[in-house]
Amino acid sequence: MMRQYELVERVLAYDKSADEALLNRAYVYAMKAHSNQKRASGDPYFSHPLEVAAILTELRLDDATIATALLHDVIEDTDSTRAEIDQMFGAEIGTLVDGLTKIKKLDLVSKRAEQAENFRKLLIAISSDIRVLLVKLADRLHNMRTLEHMKPESRRRISQETLDIYAPLAGRMGMQHLREELEELAFKWLHPEAYAMLQEKLEALTRRNRGLVEEIDKALTQRLREAGIKAEINGREKKLYSIWRKVTTKQISMEQLSDIYAFRVIAETVGDCYGALGLVHTAWNAVPGRFKDYISTPKQNSYRSIHTTIVGPRHQRVELQLRTRQMHEVAEYGVAAHSAYKDTGGGDGPGEAEEVGPYVWLRRLVETLLEGQNPEEFLEHTKLELFHDQVFCFTPKGRLIALPTGATVIDFAYSVHTDIGNSAAGAIINGRHMPINTTLKNGDEVQVITSLSQTAPPAAWEKVAATGRARAAIRRATRDASRRQYCELGRRLVAIRFERVGLEYSDEKVKRAAGRLAHKTLEDVLASVGRGELPVNDVVKAVSPEAAAKLEGAGTAGPRPRNRHDHAQGQEGWFNLSKVMNLKFRMPGSEGPAASPVANGAGLDGPANSGVLGVPIRGARSDLPVRFEDGGAVPGDRIVGVLVPGQGIRVHQIHSPKLAQFEQADWVDVTWDIDPDRPERFPAKLGVTVMNEPGTLAQIAQVIGEAEGNIDSLRMTQRAADFTTMVIDVEVWDLAHLSRIMAGLRSKAVVSKVERLFE
Repeated sequence: MMRQYELVERVLAYDKSADEALLNRAYVYAMKAHSNQKRASGDPYFSHPLEVAAILTELRLDDATIATALLHDVIEDTDSTRAEIDQMFGAEIGTLVDGLTKIKKLDLVSKRAEQAENFRKLLIAISSDIRVLLVKLADRLHNMRTLEHMKPESRRRISQETLDIYAPLAGRMGMQHLREELEELAFKWLHPEAYAMLQEKLEALTRRNRGLVEEIDKALTQRLREAGIKAEINGREKKLYSIWRKVTTKQISMEQLSDIYAFRVIAETVGDCYGALGLVHTAWNAVPGRFKDYISTPKQNSYRSIHTTIVGPRHQRVELQLRTRQMHEVAEYGVAAHSAYKDTGGGDGPGEAEEVGPYVWLRRLVETLLEGQNPEEFLEHTKLELFHDQVFCFTPKGRLIALPTGATVIDFAYSVHTDIGNSAAGAIINGRHMPINTTLKNGDEVQVITSLSQTAPPAAWEKVAATGRARAAIRRATRDASRRQYCELGRRLVAIRFERVGLEYSDEKVKRAAGRLAHKTLEDVLASVGRGELPVNDVVKAVSPEAAAKLEGAGTAGPRPRNRHDHAQGQEGWFNLSKVMNLKFRMPGSEGPAASPVANGAGLDGPANSGVLGVPIRGARSDLPVRFEDGGAVPGDRIVGVLVPGQGIRVHQIHSPKLAQFEQADWVDVTWDIDPDRPERFPAKLGVTVMNEPGTLAQIAQVIGEAEGNIDSLRMTQRAADFTTMVIDVEVWDLAHLSRIMAGLRSKAVVSKVERLFE
């Protein structure tokens, strides 16, 4: 066990101004507090906080963080109190220890709802001061190193929590070395058989390639020296967990991996990095598609390096990472490499904390947390943000937008601004008009096309979006739009009933009566009426008991209307919106003939384009014919209706060229109304360009079949010596289903191009 003076000397070795007295007090206090306690291994308990402190000295953290590491278990596991810690060590350290005490009580692998809420608490605790997370990660690392002394069920629970939460958090904070060790240890306990098998294979591969690392190291060093480039070269083998993840996700053998061997070239300047890259690519063949420049476009966790893969000596594929010494420290230690990690401010000013990419990400994550209503949604959001790799795209003005792999134009739009996302209708990618659900690639220039008539995004976008930010914004906008629409519907119903009893409607009258109706706001009252939760007569009674008495004496039928287009019968029957579009909607629970589940929607007030009834009202029917003009639209596509005099309502997919003949002011947003209890397939048309070789058609059919799509017809439209273009009519459930099929087709090497076609 490390002695007191040894710990102090470690800290003073990198921080001459460290408070020796503070470190000595914390060491002695923690040792006495834990003096009678033992770990599961039988070792003195104090050995654990001491090892945690030792791990943090390797990260060169400040004296307050080291003292916190020594004290992090005293409130939870001894008779010490927060007040006593504040008195002896100051409020700063007291706050850090208290934050770690709260984290220790959380169960992050409990059932989903509890896990989500506990995860919220975890991120709130660590966002107040990043040092709380740094100590917690070191604490978890030492626990994982000594996990063999725990019971099997505890080992599995702690390992799963480490793999799901703490390892990704370490990665997001840029602490790759710590992340790799956490993943490796968790993998060992969660999948012991796979771990042992891969370890045996890696050892066999190492024996077969004995001397290869030294040979590559020597060749690289010699060429760099001849070119006058000073650099340090470190060779390593890929970690077992990383190998296992690639083997399982890509369905390939271990021998097919291109980066079992990796080398880091640590140069003095950025110019030397690019010079070394040119030298390497001149001396050895580069592997196509294996080049990434994270120096010019850093990752969100501040990681910067050039990655390339070459075919080196012995025809062995070798991954190279080229970086400067400063970049290497950030890559290894992440946020701990920045002096700004001690800044606990909110980031309002231009201080150092704003420059720490990982910390900025954490603060933004917590801001989203505080905005959310559903903890399970937040858990999903955060896991999406933790696990995805990135693609880098640009706005037309050159602004860089970092997104997870698989992100679409929808995600890009919401990353620019929430309002842009809510009104997005399409995009121009690299100068070409493309659908809103197009998957983005590195280097794409994206211009989002917005529509003034779109007040809320289609709910189906949530299934297409890849980022938690976009999904959360879509849910929020959908909820807000639905509430507004129910409010407008409720306002119309209340106004009609007021007119029947001789009252003049005003929002102020209903607002004053909100309390008597057990609601807080006017919007709450109207939305409840629109949803059918609050009877209209109750609103009349709360506003004017005298008028309600007239209503009760006369019944609710009212005078017989002179014209079927001049009335609304409320929630008991048909609600007529014919003054706007000559469409009728049956309210929930009403009687009447059902109609086909086509898109329904109408404006509520004023001209036809002023609003959209996007709530899923069943049984829409129309006095005018309503039909699709474009073949190939599926649920999830944005669709708009146009009232054509003498022809009825014509519904078009948003990208239809036929819409060009109508003024955008005449468009009316309509929404899909699909019965989830009776799923139905919809036809879609794909144009696929493939290599003209045997087995291609079988691969195409296999992708569609495995994705549970149905091929209705297939025909060749263009044939050439090398390539063939075919049109495939497929049947799918919705846009998300179609997007999965298209992504599967694009992943095939024989496929050159996949696009949607519309009639």
